[in-house]
Amino acid sequence: MHCDALTREGVAQVTGEMLRTNGCLVQCFAAFVREGGFARFSQLADAFDALVLREGFAAVTSAGQLREDGVNAVLTAEGGCFSSLAELEAMYARGVRMAGFVWNTPTAAGSPCFPDYAGLAAGRVPPCVREGERGLTPFGFAACEWMAEHGVIADVSHGSDALFSDVASFRRPFVASHSNAAALTPWARNLTDGQIRTLSGCGGVAGLNFCMDFLSEDGSREGQRAALLAHARRFIHVGGEDVLALGSDFDGIPPNSFIPDAAAMPRLLQLLADAFGSRVAEKIACGNFLRVFSEVCR
Repeated sequence: MHCDALTREGVAQVTGEMLRTNGCLVQCFAAFVREGGFARFSQLADAFDALVLREGFAAVTSAGQLREDGVNAVLTAEGGCFSSLAELEAMYARGVRMAGFVWNTPTAAGSPCFPDYAGLAAGRVPPCVREGERGLTPFGFAACEWMAEHGVIADVSHGSDALFSDVASFRRPFVASHSNAAALTPWARNLTDGQIRTLSGCGGVAGLNFCMDFLSEDGSREGQRAALLAHARRFIHVGGEDVLALGSDFDGIPPNSFIPDAAAMPRLLQLLADAFGSRVAEKIACGNFLRVFSEVCR
């Protein structure tokens, strides 16, 4: 549900070869805009188009377009790179079908999970500092309504607790594209049990994030294997088997010692199948996200 291949620096964690060889059906590519607004988004949308052409991916905007014989690519937006409904509409025209409202600083649409950018460090260690008061702005509410009407999935990853509640108030399926369980690792970026229940109740999904800091203090291969399984188990225990998907955050995080890149995905899927059975593992790998994609992106 999330990778930063369009803005990566350093060794690639997602390549076309990795996706094709290891059986990827759908990969979401985020246009991550830290600064530069809509103009920067447009540059990244061009990069997405070039990537799709170069790798032979199928760029899709609805589940009905999915090809079974190749890798399907979905353009998403991260960082709140829109400040008007006209820009949101232009993003939609470029193919965006999932959009977040913020990254780590406030935007025209809402507030991030940290009280301020300096709070990023405070949110990494207990006691966890979370933003609970500021959520969607009036424009953010209008944008969320527009997204619901036009078939764009609302993404609350990086959003404040108040922003999460504001998006949930629409009672439509939404996602946390790359977030883990705060009950296990109390980072501000992770979801509380209450949020997981709410997300599930709205028919939404959360994508398991492979960032080691968000998973466990144990950075060893075995420690990360155990942590990935523990976070997956927590989501299923709290929200049911329909709430969990895969977020990765590849190319936006340091390599995870258990699953460093997309070539290692079969290892994770086998771990999930051994723990939960092949039926549930398939839902986590593909089915749960495709259900939301099909329902929202009509």
